Amino acid sequence: MSKIFILTGEPSGDKLASTVISDLKKINQNIEYLSVGGENLNSLGIKSIYDLKEITYLGFTNVILNIFKIRKKINETVKSIIDYDPDVLFTVDSPDFTLRVAEKVKKLNPKIKTIHYVAPQVWIWREGRVKKIKKFIDHILLLFSFEKKYFENENVSCEFVGHPLLQNKERSKIDINQIIGKNKALISVFAGSRHSEIVILMPILLDFIKLMNLKYTDMTYVFHSTKEYFQLSQSFIKESGLTNCEIVSDDKIKSHILEKSVFAVAKSGTISLEISNAKIPSIILYKMGLINFLIVKSLVKTKFANIINFAANEEIIPELLQSNCSAKNIFEYVSNFLENPNKITEQVDKVQKILNTLKTNRSSSELASLSLNKFLQ
Repeated sequence: MSKIFILTGEPSGDKLASTVISDLKKINQNIEYLSVGGENLNSLGIKSIYDLKEITYLGFTNVILNIFKIRKKINETVKSIIDYDPDVLFTVDSPDFTLRVAEKVKKLNPKIKTIHYVAPQVWIWREGRVKKIKKFIDHILLLFSFEKKYFENENVSCEFVGHPLLQNKERSKIDINQIIGKNKALISVFAGSRHSEIVILMPILLDFIKLMNLKYTDMTYVFHSTKEYFQLSQSFIKESGLTNCEIVSDDKIKSHILEKSVFAVAKSGTISLEISNAKIPSIILYKMGLINFLIVKSLVKTKFANIINFAANEEIIPELLQSNCSAKNIFEYVSNFLENPNKITEQVDKVQKILNTLKTNRSSSELASLSLNKFLQ
């Protein structure tokens, strides 16, 4: 039997990897697996050599504080992979961890084929990484078509497979009237998925809603939260005294809420793709501490924070960042859109044209699984 070692670094990577392996199992049952994964890979019967939480909590971007723990975990993972001796090492996202492991594995056993899914964002910063990556990655699976030029320029074997968030999924019907009142216009609000983001953005977003309530009396604001930070978000809403705010953490319900929304206000990130794919008009926002902002600003080379705007080379979706991220500014932008339906139509139409360039005819997981299977031939 062929052997694949699947290496993830956080729950999102575990989820992505599981969709690919699920499709791979449909076309090739003659494969044995081992992983560093979580509940999603485990549900496919794939054992993890240790609990994913053991590396997630380390925070691989916070290298200085965790340098010795990180080094130890990388070496432990490398040894397990070498001992397992797979035909393919399939690394998924989390480049600070997965690519460091892949580099060491390739040096110790060049025969192991290395395939990486979700390229590091070299189009945002540290483009020089491509030169290093090509020394130990045999093939890279790209989520965006515009990424190809960065890797092809360095003769790195790569393939555009599309973004999972842009796949059309079948959804069961859910009556959201049980969650929110009837005859109310919905606005979806995304305050982020990290503690630091929520603490900074929730007060601003709640002040924005207070301004909206002075002008509109028929709006319900639904905060899309993770299960982990549901209580934290709820505490902010309770303290604000607002009665027209709800929180949802169930992914299926969130999708239905989004599709029924008249507008979305979202923290900058991949959620913007999901909002855009649902054809919902939006603005994005982000705010961080001044020192972190200055560091990021010195490293980032793109003028846009939003992936749609980057692909279009135009600010189609308004970006309210740092000092511009205020309750007053959010209110003015949202109100302006709601009062001008033509602006909404224009944004949605432009966004759809950009999204069409980022989509593939088959699902990302299916294309990725076909690519993996080729390396086992």
